Amino acid sequence: MKKTLVMTLILGCLVVAGSLLAAGETETDWTAGKYEGSREQVLELMDYYRSIQLTPEQEAVRQQALADMPAPCCKNFSAATCCCECNLSRSLWGLSKLLITEHQADADQVRQAVEGWIEALNPDGYEGETCTTGRCNLPFKQDGCGGMQEHRLMHAP
Repeated sequence: MKKTLVMTLILGCLVVAGSLLAAGETETDWTAGKYEGSREQVLELMDYYRSIQLTPEQEAVRQQALADMPAPCCKNFSAATCCCECNLSRSLWGLSKLLITEHQADADQVRQAVEGWIEALNPDGYEGETCTTGRCNLPFKQDGCGGMQEHRLMHAP
């Protein structure tokens, strides 16, 4: 009986340890600049966009990082503003806010991370005409914005 109890406890500890390790492997290191562009990551970044408020000084860093970068889905606007609040913009704005507030990233670091994020979402690259050609509701990898509503994220594997 004691042997069975000990084995059960050891097995339980191994299961918990394995779960903790697995959880750690799936967490994104947002500072690394290497992203999957997964649905989960998009949702996480959109949550950061909604929940993080920038100070005026932090907003200046975000503007400096994104103002000269064309929005991937609408090249007539900067990545700092885009032409609309689409899911693509929400995700890159969330990444920007996270890096600035939690990792004290400067404008160059934010810009590089956002470029890496955009590449992860659409490795073939954006034409910059998604919004003007009515492709906003297409998945990112189809040169789309991933939708216009957070609760209707268009994401293809």
